[in-house]
Amino acid sequence: MIKAAFDIKEIRQQFPILQEKVGDYPLVYFDNGASSQKPKIVIDRIKHYYDHENANIHRGVHHLSQISTDNYEIARKQVQLFIGAEHEHEIIFTSGTTEGINLVAQSFCKNLVKGDEIIITEMEHHSNIVPWQMKAEEYGLVLKYIPLLANGELDWGKLDELLTSRTKILSFTHISNSLGTINPAKEIIAKAHANGTKVLLDAAQSLQHTPINVKDLDCDFMVFSGHKVFGPTGVGVLYGKEDMLNAMPPYKGGGDMIKSVTMERTEYNELPFKFEAGTPNIVGGIGLGTALKWLSSLDYEQVQKHEAELLDYATKQLLEIDGARIYGESENKCSILSFLIEGIHPYDIGTLLNQQGIAVRTGHHCTQPVMEFFGIPGTIRASFSLYNTKEEVDLFIAALKKATNMLK
Repeated sequence: MIKAAFDIKEIRQQFPILQEKVGDYPLVYFDNGASSQKPKIVIDRIKHYYDHENANIHRGVHHLSQISTDNYEIARKQVQLFIGAEHEHEIIFTSGTTEGINLVAQSFCKNLVKGDEIIITEMEHHSNIVPWQMKAEEYGLVLKYIPLLANGELDWGKLDELLTSRTKILSFTHISNSLGTINPAKEIIAKAHANGTKVLLDAAQSLQHTPINVKDLDCDFMVFSGHKVFGPTGVGVLYGKEDMLNAMPPYKGGGDMIKSVTMERTEYNELPFKFEAGTPNIVGGIGLGTALKWLSSLDYEQVQKHEAELLDYATKQLLEIDGARIYGESENKCSILSFLIEGIHPYDIGTLLNQQGIAVRTGHHCTQPVMEFFGIPGTIRASFSLYNTKEEVDLFIAALKKATNMLK
């Protein structure tokens, strides 16, 4: 596919919400780490579905059901192509990253025995901590973690010490949602596999910023959310290697995940339907497929260059503000800027920024262990996407200076 030239003005025109105002101020949306905005092509596709295609899938012989089924499975194929999976049936639609991790934790751990080990990291989002804690408690498993370093990187040198013959799975984030640190996924996966350990990669914060090929990375599982990659909310994907998914029991019971049911027993369906019980978020899956098709038309190298320039530009200006401290100073970092202004609560700054049209995130960002490590209650997080501009950074810095002067 020929990639379109990276024209920031043309790209911004595709996102209707970027034309909104907050009071008298233009909207500056720097909360992309929480959720991205949607291009008009995705919005129109969702509307078209409800106007012309709405029906339940897989079980209907009528016209609308067949159209919906076809388009839902076309979306699954689009996901497969986008992440480079070997098979279409390795793509499991979920409600998002959280459900994908819970699915693996629930189903994979059923095959483990007391004393088996799981490794996570101190950098993880709560959704990649709590499910493993729950399963460790339920099955008597040993939960270990890779510790943080002062610069916001992980001490991956500890992995060799933590890996043992009983380590069954390593689950870690590709990019930290609160620090922006990019972890060396391919290297870590290879090291885990050399020990016979399976790997789940949380790509919720990475797929919108960097290309991922699951065959190249060789991860056993990967999860991501639609709403962070310019698609709808309430839909996501679990990728799993065919043999791994076949070896795991179903996560939920209900319609579509069965071949046959009697009052005595149930025979489960084949992949991917084995893990897709009940009526799915049909329009969400179709919208996600549309979003990924749109994203695949862009040149990732140009996107990464643009976002890196934004991060560098914002970082230099932020550090000129008296009392500013950045958390997450890895050299290999994505377009996330977490910071505090000395003596000022992040919520107060976030409130004043909002009054000037600037949307940032304040708090612990569902990474309380990270905040505990740094001894802080939370941070102000400005997270940039491909449609953001240096002019917006200028507005953000001016509003931040104004807020800081008011609060000191």
